[in-house]
Amino acid sequence: MPIIRNRKLFLAIGALIVLTAGVIVATFGLKPSIDFTGGTLTEVRYGTMPEKSAIEGVLAESDLANGAIRESSGEFGASYIVTTKTLTVEEQKDLGEKLTKLGSDASIIRTTSIGPVIGEEMKSKAYWAIGAVLIVTIIYVAFAFVGIGKPVSSWIYGSFTVLVLFHDILVPIAVMSLLGYFWGLEVDVLFVTALLTILGYSVNDTIVIFDRVREKLVQNRIEHRKKIQEPGGIERDEVTYTITRPFADLVGEAVSDTMARSINTSLTVLFALLALYFFGSAVTQTFALVLIAGVFAGAYSSIFIASPLLVAYAEWQAKRAVANPK
Repeated sequence: MPIIRNRKLFLAIGALIVLTAGVIVATFGLKPSIDFTGGTLTEVRYGTMPEKSAIEGVLAESDLANGAIRESSGEFGASYIVTTKTLTVEEQKDLGEKLTKLGSDASIIRTTSIGPVIGEEMKSKAYWAIGAVLIVTIIYVAFAFVGIGKPVSSWIYGSFTVLVLFHDILVPIAVMSLLGYFWGLEVDVLFVTALLTILGYSVNDTIVIFDRVREKLVQNRIEHRKKIQEPGGIERDEVTYTITRPFADLVGEAVSDTMARSINTSLTVLFALLALYFFGSAVTQTFALVLIAGVFAGAYSSIFIASPLLVAYAEWQAKRAVANPK
């Protein structure tokens, strides 16, 4: 299989993607929304949209120069979404009046306030949710692959499944970082939902390939049984296996068998997300865009990173066993 034969190239590309995404996130960071920081969100619709600089002028006049401004469009027409520190009812009313004077046929669509305590609580829950998914994934895959101890242990399958997930979620995070820096998009609860969706999708794709590897190992091994005498006169059977074909060949066949399925699944999901992005509301556009980036990242990692990484680790383990015989 060319993917396994050229595994060093694909692993290098994966490492480059992770490095680039990491640099983008570290350089530009993420813009948290009021979901995580607390504050007041005001959305104002205009018949004729004023310049963004006019909105900035109103915020500066109201001593809210650090507020965030983002253009939006939806069923109510074109609008500006203005995020500021937490405002009192009187301050909200005053800001709304100033904003509606900037353009014709203007009206306040919504005003939402979230306290900083609730914001911190939501941020903490987001971290716990993502962490729980990763831990449960390792445990689940490890137990699902019990009995496949050669040439790598079942825990390695689970660990590598989670390892490639860092690639899968780092790419959409980097995309969101760029969108936040250049277009002012903010990270909200919907973004966390998108990340959790990507985690579930990518895990499923990787496990399908690993499960085919398990089938190949079972089909191409010889079982050896030996009686072991335990203290107290108790006998037990010790079962060991010998793989009859190179592990790299078996992994390559597993990738070939599942590649069409992985690509077709990714394309099906991609078409649905593109429809959601182009025909959905402005609220779901960012959600769809993040998922699109995650689908590309997940498809690449499942085929070109997870399986080559498994073979590379098995080879490293074999070399270490030869260099350090027991």
